[in-house]
Amino acid sequence: MKQGIHPDYKKVVYMDVNSGAKFLSGSTRTSNETVEWEDGSTYPLIKMEVTSDTHPFYTGRQKFADKGGRAERFRKKYNMKSEAE
Repeated sequence: MKQGIHPDYKKVVYMDVNSGAKFLSGSTRTSNETVEWEDGSTYPLIKMEVTSDTHPFYTGRQKFADKGGRAERFRKKYNMKSEAE
């Protein structure tokens, strides 16, 4: 690898601002805020709106709307029968 062209990769703590959940990961992002982690070390803190802790897909609270395609919605809107019927 070429020297001096890659960003610094270091450990950072991501925090979900909605639930307060935190996790340690590696990243090239930086932050002015820091937090002390469970191992006693201080790491940069990056706040995020949505993580796997609060995302509807991962929590099982996602709502699936089974609306069908355009043709099915058109037929339903105008009370038409489908070609298969």
